[in-house]
Amino acid sequence: MSTTVKQLLEVKGRHVVVAASDQTLLQVAGILRDKAIGGVVIKDEQDRIAGIFTERDLVRAVAENGAAALQQPVASVMTVDVQKCGEETSINQLMEMMSAGRFRHVPVEKDGQLIGIVSIGDVVKWRIREIELEAEQIKAYISS
Repeated sequence: MSTTVKQLLEVKGRHVVVAASDQTLLQVAGILRDKAIGGVVIKDEQDRIAGIFTERDLVRAVAENGAAALQQPVASVMTVDVQKCGEETSINQLMEMMSAGRFRHVPVEKDGQLIGIVSIGDVVKWRIREIELEAEQIKAYISS
């Protein structure tokens, strides 16, 4: 049986940092800095996922528009085609999705509601933990 996103969220937690689509890039960049994270989910008026804004979006906007980009609303540069997953998604499926799409943050939804977010760092930490447990089990088996 493969590990699921639900299991990862039970260990990691389900808190998601969100921002409003009318906040400026400068405001949202401050959130990224203050929370030491690489992306925030942007929610609409109905509390659904409207987009995601990441460090890559910030770099792209500044490279294209200079410092003036920092006064733009985040809605003008956020990624709107957000790839999402559910709790039943396996960690292997999630890794494939992230690798194929070349993105590092995946919001988790249940019944259309945001219930968590998984970053590539979360996945790497999870896999390292699994590998360490396997190594311990092998050592225990060999020494018994």
